[in-house]
Amino acid sequence: MDLSHETRRAPVLARNVVATSQPLAVEAAIQAMRRGGNAVDAALTAAITLTVVEPTSNGIGSDAFALVWDGARLHGLNGSGRAPGGWKPERFADRSEMPDLGWNSVTVPGAVDAWRTLSARFGKLPFEQLFEPAIRYATDGFLVAPITAHHWAGAVARYRELPVFGEAFLPDGRAPRAGERFVCPGQAASLESIAGTAGDSFYKGELAERIVADAVANGGAMAADDLAAHRSDWVEPIDTGYRGVRLHETPPNGQGLAALIALGILDRFDLAACPADSAASVHLQVEAMKIGFAEADRHVADPDALEVAPAVFLDDAFLDECSAQVDPERASFPVSRAPLAHGTVYLTTADENGWMVSFIQSNFAGFGSGVVIPGTGISLQNRGVGFTLEPGHPNRVAGGKRPFHTIIPAFVTRGGAAEMSFGVMGGPMQPQGHVQMMVRIFDHGQDPQTASDAPRWFVDREGTVSLEAGFPSETAEGLGLRGHAIEAPEFGRFGGAQLIRRIEGGYLAASDFRKDGMAAGYG
Repeated sequence: MDLSHETRRAPVLARNVVATSQPLAVEAAIQAMRRGGNAVDAALTAAITLTVVEPTSNGIGSDAFALVWDGARLHGLNGSGRAPGGWKPERFADRSEMPDLGWNSVTVPGAVDAWRTLSARFGKLPFEQLFEPAIRYATDGFLVAPITAHHWAGAVARYRELPVFGEAFLPDGRAPRAGERFVCPGQAASLESIAGTAGDSFYKGELAERIVADAVANGGAMAADDLAAHRSDWVEPIDTGYRGVRLHETPPNGQGLAALIALGILDRFDLAACPADSAASVHLQVEAMKIGFAEADRHVADPDALEVAPAVFLDDAFLDECSAQVDPERASFPVSRAPLAHGTVYLTTADENGWMVSFIQSNFAGFGSGVVIPGTGISLQNRGVGFTLEPGHPNRVAGGKRPFHTIIPAFVTRGGAAEMSFGVMGGPMQPQGHVQMMVRIFDHGQDPQTASDAPRWFVDREGTVSLEAGFPSETAEGLGLRGHAIEAPEFGRFGGAQLIRRIEGGYLAASDFRKDGMAAGYG
């Protein structure tokens, strides 16, 4: 690994490390480890703190996924929620697509159960201790960070007509500005209730009653049985080989399969022979990613509704066939070839005993559905928008199903040992961000901070490519000559990466300058 590259941020090298998108959450996680906690305790402390200090991307009503390396093997957790039992396709018969606001976009929030499930199996600290920093910031307030303030201000137009949302998150009728103190006593009370009942209050107790009452009052279908029946599921990660390492993702209903397909295709090309920021390299990555997206959009669904097993897409013969469709000189518009039978936070932690955690938590779109339970500070995700209304599609909406999910933690192993824990938050940017980190680190030898700082490309579902500032002008020209439509980049489109790579005697942690966060460590 080459550490000689210039970077916009210095990597952090230590025996215990944390990287995420908000410094207060990083500090809380470090303190958890200093109090005797492990990487899981640190990750959960950060995740819970982030619901308060970065509410523009996640909240108490979020969903979550995790990959945990316990020093010997990798464990996957699917902490996403299911649709209310009352969600029949007929409920949405007058619509062409799923709603993204209000109760008809809210699936059962899974983050709280993910916290308690991870803590019960792997944590060392008492569950209640993990909540202390978050409760303090909700009670006493915190100073809003600049990028968070920017996204908060951008959310006003979308949510300002929702009175309960405004009461909780728009003090004085506006978003708090960078450096202003924000206080949310409702969040503090909710977190205290969750901590004191090991999450039962959220799914079967007082908070559950409030959630259901608000659903009933506002035309939602969420019922007490929907909340009480929720559970997180331990899952076996799926993986593919690349340049002597293996990239692991959580299986569907997450979109990690798209990243694995793309990387499996790229493993059949000599990307190291192409300069990292060249049109030739970006073109191959974009083409592979389009194939990955085509398959994911057609096939990713609730695990119980899958028509094609994930292993089919990672078979050598299938990836050989896909790679044969990639023309090094011409853009394509792929469709699914398999046979039939921005609101997110990411964090990663590692400790001196070899434990590593890759954890992601999300509302989906900013503050999510805009539904805030009165007096609680609980904003609910709008993950229902991940369903399709297309008859016959495995991801068609139905009660009790999990929808297509964009949030995906990633993990890399080498020879059966932990190599790197990482993620790139940002909706559809996530799998293509995973691909770009892998190419830069394992094809071009860049250290994680350099890979994070480097300019990124983004391809949308229509095949249009955006290039972040920093690419040579020849790259856009070369892509245009290959038939790619190039679009001007938008602020926030390129996500935010957090990475921890194992090195001799400890770890190297990296954090994205595109977010408010940081990496930190000790020991």
